[in-house]
Amino acid sequence: MPNRVVLGAQWGDEGKGKIVDILAAQADWVVRYSGGANAGHTVKIDDHRFALHLVPTGMLIPSVHCLIGNGVVIDLPCLFAELDQLAGEGIKIAGRLQVAANAHLVLPHHKLLEAQAEELCDDAARIGTTMRGIGPAYADKIARRGIRAADLADTDRLRQRLDAAIGYWDRVSHGWLSQKGCNVESVLAELRPHQARLVPMLTDASLAVQSAMHGGKSILFEGAQGTLLDIDFGTYPYVTSSNTTIGGAFTGLGIPPRAIDQVIGVVKAYTTRVGRGPFPTELTDSVGALLQERGLEYGTTTGRKRRCGWLDLVALKYAVRISGITHIALTKLDVLDTLAEISVCVAYDDNGTISPEVPMDLSRLDQITPIYQRLPGWQSPSVGLTNCDRLPDHAKQYLHFICDTLGVEPLMVSTGAGREETIVCG
Repeated sequence: MPNRVVLGAQWGDEGKGKIVDILAAQADWVVRYSGGANAGHTVKIDDHRFALHLVPTGMLIPSVHCLIGNGVVIDLPCLFAELDQLAGEGIKIAGRLQVAANAHLVLPHHKLLEAQAEELCDDAARIGTTMRGIGPAYADKIARRGIRAADLADTDRLRQRLDAAIGYWDRVSHGWLSQKGCNVESVLAELRPHQARLVPMLTDASLAVQSAMHGGKSILFEGAQGTLLDIDFGTYPYVTSSNTTIGGAFTGLGIPPRAIDQVIGVVKAYTTRVGRGPFPTELTDSVGALLQERGLEYGTTTGRKRRCGWLDLVALKYAVRISGITHIALTKLDVLDTLAEISVCVAYDDNGTISPEVPMDLSRLDQITPIYQRLPGWQSPSVGLTNCDRLPDHAKQYLHFICDTLGVEPLMVSTGAGREETIVCG
């Protein structure tokens, strides 16, 4: 099988968990390359829902080997809580997960600092983060004071690095961290129970993945969040703190571009966004409420309601261009089943200038007016269909219109939450 990357093509929450779960059955390895516990991948197997934040989705397939790459920032209590929960639900865990030795850790002071930063901002300036400490952990990584997974193998070195990192932030905050009870000893106490479990999992991720490929193994690369949340190419500053586009796979694992055969963009049949930031096609009317209700649009990580709107093909063309997306997996098509007419954004009106491309400065997205093309709805159930020929004609038209506009091939269509509610195209 080809080596594939699965990434989000919108603002996250596209349904990557289900798509990775299905494709993982055809892979030998599933490797996560970016983000942290701010990601939420939901997989429904029979009547059970699994909500994963750090553990690669491939862990739900017993034959798959999993790896967390150096591009991920790891909250150890969260990671081991997830693993223990999966084990308690009968999922085989032992010997199946490796962790990049050079992956950075999310620590208690990161969460405190993030919460404090949001609190100190004026309401209009707040980003609306998940409060998982992701941004401060990446900031410490870039500032060269981060704590890496390999540091847990040497307690003396760990203490020294923690002393430098926490000491820095305590001085910057004029003793605020100490007042909150966060110090070297408290952080060591939190990490100590996890050291013995983590250290045997540590590996050179680049070597491990490339050795697997050279041995003929098929690799599925799992992204987190979505293209429009990318730290460089997203709607800055309302973005995450990592590269969610294809570049994150290369730097987050230490693999070359030639390692990738297919780039699969997961696309929700409409658009959603959690938290603040521009959203040109957002609907605040009864249709938006219907999409939210029928789509069960609540964040896996935060539980917050997702903002809902029409599909934005201008933004999706941008995602295709940035990551070289070759195929799409269209999810939640069934949510549109009851609509008589569906609007799709095909261009932007930027103060009288009509353009089929996103503006150079994406912060201008809150100033543009979407230009829509209206397509007929199918007003017929697609939920649970597993054969493309059985899709309503107007649903097929909708799928082909999207793919033709984007210049990509359809890989699959999701018509429900379950594994079995999926159409494999072609």
